[in-house]
Amino acid sequence: MKDKKIAVFASGKGSNFAALAGAVKKWPKADIALLVCDTPGAAVLNKAKRAAVKSVLVERKNFSSRAAFERKITAHLKNEKIDVIVLAGFMRLLSPLFVRKFKNRILNIHPALLPAFKGEHGIRDAFDYGVKTSGVTVHFVDEKMDHGPIILQQAVPIRETDTLETLEKRIHAIEHRLYPNAVKLLIDEKLKITGRKVLILR
Repeated sequence: MKDKKIAVFASGKGSNFAALAGAVKKWPKADIALLVCDTPGAAVLNKAKRAAVKSVLVERKNFSSRAAFERKITAHLKNEKIDVIVLAGFMRLLSPLFVRKFKNRILNIHPALLPAFKGEHGIRDAFDYGVKTSGVTVHFVDEKMDHGPIILQQAVPIRETDTLETLEKRIHAIEHRLYPNAVKLLIDEKLKITGRKVLILR
C-alpha cells in the first residue's frame, strides 16, 4: 500500500489540525502534505508552520466565483498528489462538483450526534435545546451539509452543572481523539460504504 497524502482544510484555531498532525507523525503510511486555509491570520497557519506542514492561503474574495475558488484549491491538491481531504473547522460549504471529484475521500467532524443539530453551532444548539446527551460525529462528506455516511460517533452527556464552555471543552477533547481514529481507518482502507452505512473492516 502506497503512502497516503492528507490535506487538512481549516479556517480557525486549528485544534483538530494539531491533534491530527500529532497522530499522523506516528503512522508509517501517511503524511499531512498540505494545509488549505481560507482565512488570513488564522491561528492554524502558525500551527502548520510549527508542524512543518506546507500551507496555502486561498481567500474566497480573490476569486470571481466559488467554482474559480475551488479550481485553485483543486490545483494545489493535484500538485501535492493528495489522496484524502480532512475538514477541520473549514467554514465553507464545498460544492457538489468538488465533492464528486473527491467522492468518499473527504471527511468532516461535527460537534453533535448527527443527524441532530446540524450546522455551524452544533454544541450551542444542543445545549440551548436542553438535551441530556450530545456528542461528536465523524462522517464522509456528501453533497448535503452534515449529511454523509457516519464513520464514528461518541456520546457526551450534558451535566446539570455544565456551562456552554465546559461542554465545549469536553466535546473538543473527544474530537481530538475520535477524528484521528477515523482518519486512520480510512488511510488503512478499513472502511466500506454500503448505501448510507459505513462498515469497519477488521
